[in-house]
Parts: sequence; C-alpha cells; structure tokens
Amino acid sequence: MSMARARPLVLDPGHRDDPCSHCGARRYSVCNAIESKDLERLASLATQFTVEPGRSFIDEGDPAEHFFNVTAGTAKLFKLLPDGRRQITGFAGTGHFLGLAVSSSYSFSAEALEPMRICRFSRPKLKVLLDDFPAMEKRLLEVASNELVAAQEQMLLLGRKTARERLASFLIGRADVPTHCLGHQAGTAETVLLPMTRNDIADYLGLTIETVSRTLTKLKAEGLIEIPSANTVVIRRHAALEGIATGETEQH
Repeated sequence: MSMARARPLVLDPGHRDDPCSHCGARRYSVCNAIESKDLERLASLATQFTVEPGRSFIDEGDPAEHFFNVTAGTAKLFKLLPDGRRQITGFAGTGHFLGLAVSSSYSFSAEALEPMRICRFSRPKLKVLLDDFPAMEKRLLEVASNELVAAQEQMLLLGRKTARERLASFLIGRADVPTHCLGHQAGTAETVLLPMTRNDIADYLGLTIETVSRTLTKLKAEGLIEIPSANTVVIRRHAALEGIATGETEQH
C-alpha cells in the first residue's frame, strides 16, 4: 500500500467561516441536497485537504472510517492484485463521493493524478447529519445505485466490446465529466481533458498501451477526434464516436 498521504489544506481566510457556499463543486455533488441555510453545519463536519499528484488518500484494506467528496482534480481508483500489480477500476473527479463501503474496510485505493481538493467526513458524524437531512441520504443512495450501474457497464466494456468500442466509450464518458469538457452542442467540437496517462487508460480498458495509441491514431485519421496534446482530445464528431461506442457503427 502507498504510504503517501494527503496534506491539510490551508483555507482562504475569506472563506473560512462557510467554505461550502463558495465551493464550485457543489452543483455536481451530493452536497447540493443541503439547502444554503444549512451549509454552515455541513462545513463544520468537513475536513478539507489537498492531495498532490502521485499521493493516495484511500488505501485498500484500511478501516473505512471516512467518506471523501472530491471538489477539484482527478484520482485513479485501483485494486491490488496478489502479485503486486494494480488494476485500475475507475477515475473519480469533481463531485464524486467516495467511500460508500459496505464493509469495515476500503475495497479500493485512490491516488491523485493531478492536484486535488477533497472534503473528508467521518462516518459517525455524517450519519447524524443524514438523520436530519433525508434529502442528502436519498442522494447518497442514488450515488450507490449509480456505482452499481457503472460496475455493470465496466463488465460489459471489458467482456464484450472491441478495443475500438472500448476507447470510444471511454472518450464519450470523459466528455460527460464536470469541468473536464466544453458543453457539447450538435455539430460542434468538444475538448476533453485526460489527466491520466496512456498506460492508465490501457489498464482501465484492459488493453495494451500500444493498442490504445494505435486506436487513437486511427480515430484521428478518420476525422473523429483531434489530439492537440498528450492530455487533451478534441471530439470532432460526437454522434459518430458514440455510434462506435454503442456498437451501432460498422467496425473498421
């Protein structure tokens, strides 16, 4: 397990009394189930941290004592295999709520891919809050349901889809991540930021890095995407790429 940990965030003095009301991630998070007049109570339960790239803030097997709300940045989620290798199971960004474990320990690890800001809540304290705010508890149940759907989609991705379909699905999915893309409108391009490495993408999709690079190059040659930098992809033909992702477009 990684021993690198998050370090405390020094809050802006102007936001110290009520950081939640100034949080840009609130609109994407379970926290938006709390009315503005009650945000001060929510803020009093949160410990804010920054996490530097390459550092972990959740370690698989550790006691599941906290929930984590991502307010900025991206993390990769992974599981350790018996031989020491890591299997990436997902990526968490702005608005993701992590730690909804059903057991007493975390079933995955989380490591920052870029500078992150995180709010940490102790389980006992948040449980008391949920007793008073059933709307937030309902949102957490929705999050848990969405995680189950995502796990099922990942099984389909790895079990039935071709490399081309997997990569198209990944890019379409990243285009829906808050703050990571420009709003898509029919007939327009959209820019998708990829803070993860090509190797991370390959690991997540169950492919080799060579296959990922080759498939991206082919999608570019077909005019579906542009690749202005290693961490940026511009989707030029969203509908066509989505057709590949869903298997509706004839394979090349």
